[in-house]
Amino acid sequence: MAGPDSGSGVPRRPITTLRHRPLAIWIVSRVASGTSATLLRTVWAWQIYELTRSELALGVLGVIQFVPALLTSLVGGAAADTYDRRRIVMMAQAVPLAGAVALAFLSSRGATNLATMYVIIGLCAFSTAFEAPARAATLPALVPRAEFPAAVTVYTTFQSLAFVTGPAVGGLLLGYAGIPTAYGVAAALYVISISLVRFVRAPRVEGERRRITLGQIREGLAFVRAHPPVLGAMALDMLAVIFAGATALLPVYATEILKVGPKGYGLLAASLDLGALATSLLLVFLPPIRRLGRALLISIALYGVATILFGVSRSFPLSVAAYIAVGMADQVSVVVRSTLIQLSTPDELRGRVSSISMIFIGASNQLGAAEAGFLAAATSATFAVVFGGVACLAVVGAAALRVPSLRRFAIDAHGKVVEDG
Repeated sequence: MAGPDSGSGVPRRPITTLRHRPLAIWIVSRVASGTSATLLRTVWAWQIYELTRSELALGVLGVIQFVPALLTSLVGGAAADTYDRRRIVMMAQAVPLAGAVALAFLSSRGATNLATMYVIIGLCAFSTAFEAPARAATLPALVPRAEFPAAVTVYTTFQSLAFVTGPAVGGLLLGYAGIPTAYGVAAALYVISISLVRFVRAPRVEGERRRITLGQIREGLAFVRAHPPVLGAMALDMLAVIFAGATALLPVYATEILKVGPKGYGLLAASLDLGALATSLLLVFLPPIRRLGRALLISIALYGVATILFGVSRSFPLSVAAYIAVGMADQVSVVVRSTLIQLSTPDELRGRVSSISMIFIGASNQLGAAEAGFLAAATSATFAVVFGGVACLAVVGAAALRVPSLRRFAIDAHGKVVEDG
């Protein structure tokens, strides 16, 4: 008799999807590249501040990493729907690999300067933005459709682990081994990632192969506009993070409100990722979420409530707990949104739709930081955070009323899209 996770139905435990060798290899590769990418960002920020002692230089670093997503992501999405996605990932990852090697060499000679770092970081940012749609569009082809929601849960769990591990490893290497060694480790991780991708059978993109054109990009935009659940999920997440993102104000809370100093700031900054990782690990062993639209709305509403609690808290333990809850709600949103978008999109459009989603994500993070900073400067940090949480709840209510197809979006036991009620 077939086991509970066999056949065409949704597996009871997402962790069992790792029996698919291509998915397992793809995930290990992502852990290596994700760890390296976040390690590099940690080292870049440290080295730039060490060179300049300038907060403005760090601000420029953020802009250099954000702008390429706007300029490159749509082209990367069209490329992912035209060429071999596996080769795109390998070629794109070769750029930060070369950048890490170059910076390791220059740092060991004491020859690093700000202009050189900005050029290398900009090139790495362009390649990462170009790679991301191909990486995201490959995942659905590695498992049967019915198992894709579970595969997303497992993939995002290990990705969260990488995002937590990278900064921690970077900090340890900076403290005990030095900047050149940190770059060397990042380069080695990219070598591992590229080597593993070579062993994944490249999925064929369904549909006609064409050269990249502006019309292809417009097709992706038209698809998103024509499918309210997809556009609604992207817009809802973006607006929630723009209004309720409190990360930019954590230094203010640590120093001025909670008065816990740099160590407390470190714990606050890590608590969101810890909440996300804990939720990912829990989701791996629970049945996949099937009422995706309802789960998305509830998780973002909880994100807003937890943000309000963090904003009004004057107790450090309560603030840490609230920000862990923010991370937990955010991780559920990430899993659900990724599943909803990928299941709604035909394979020949997945690269382009993924690129649009990533622009929404990038805009939300950067605009959210700007909104929080400007509003806090005009009023107070507490007002900015609490207002953001309330605005997030208002956005959820508006989405539930104005986009009923998003609220009713669900999948059946075979991974097919259905309406819930």
